Amino acid sequence: MSTGPSIEAIRAAAERIAPHIHRTPVLTCASLDEMAGAGLFFKCENLQKTGSFKIRGATNAVFSLGDAEAARGVVTHSSGNHAAALALAARRRGIAAWIVMPRNAPATKCRAVERYGGKITFCEPNLAARETAAREILERTGAVMIHPYDDDRIIAGQATAALELLEEVPELDFVLAPVSGGGLLSGTAIATKSLRPEARVIGCEPAGADDAFRSLAEGHIVPMPNPQTIADGLRASLAERTFAILRERVDAIHTVSEEEIVAAMRLVWERMKIIIEPSSAVAVAPATLRRLGAEGRPPRRVGIILSGGNVDLGSLPFAGPAGN
Repeated sequence: MSTGPSIEAIRAAAERIAPHIHRTPVLTCASLDEMAGAGLFFKCENLQKTGSFKIRGATNAVFSLGDAEAARGVVTHSSGNHAAALALAARRRGIAAWIVMPRNAPATKCRAVERYGGKITFCEPNLAARETAAREILERTGAVMIHPYDDDRIIAGQATAALELLEEVPELDFVLAPVSGGGLLSGTAIATKSLRPEARVIGCEPAGADDAFRSLAEGHIVPMPNPQTIADGLRASLAERTFAILRERVDAIHTVSEEEIVAAMRLVWERMKIIIEPSSAVAVAPATLRRLGAEGRPPRRVGIILSGGNVDLGSLPFAGPAGN
């Protein structure tokens, strides 16, 4: 296997970004273990700087740039979490960041980008519009493009979450992460298969934005032109780079419905007393719904990357009384 960054590059990324990020905790919850019939270990990137794992890849990419490159500033397109992360990483490096965001990006994520000093350009909510707007900014400014996921520096940075998880809980049987463009899942798969080859790596995806599931099933990228899901961080489609890594190293993709996403999100809020966003809940649902085949004695050990906790608290999807 040679696709994507090596475990050595991931370790180098971990050292590079360590002064700039949190080493997030790994939490457990007895009631969720009981529901899953397995031991669940939650890597809490919802408690990360900027509220998501994205600061890992953005920081690695920005601080990998040479001084002359960095002085030109950076550009990206993102629905929110990568946008905020790149804006903060750029501010820490003392350089400019131009961010292209879709008009329907959550207001809370737009405010975060502005707070970190990013210069936002809004576009129509589709990939072609994002790429066109980013290209125009690149031509005008001469800045450096930092793609949200189609970049080995980004993938290596995102992989450090799984690296930390496996350092703390080395004997995992499963590692679950959400998948959108594939940067987090690619990095998770490389780190996991390098350190614990016998562990099964599972990508988790909304049924209304299931391009990764379809792409791996059909053997080629199947774009999702109009994804429909509450998980706003999981609406991108795979790149050739991430698709190749997932084909090599991911064991399965599990899809979950919108109702299952909301239920898993509420479950974590209520039982663990932490805030996660819908994209994180996508990785929780397959475990709590017992879709992994992890039940048994002794219980299997399941690592779950809670990717972020950036939620618009004014528009929560919860309604009605809590379930038992």
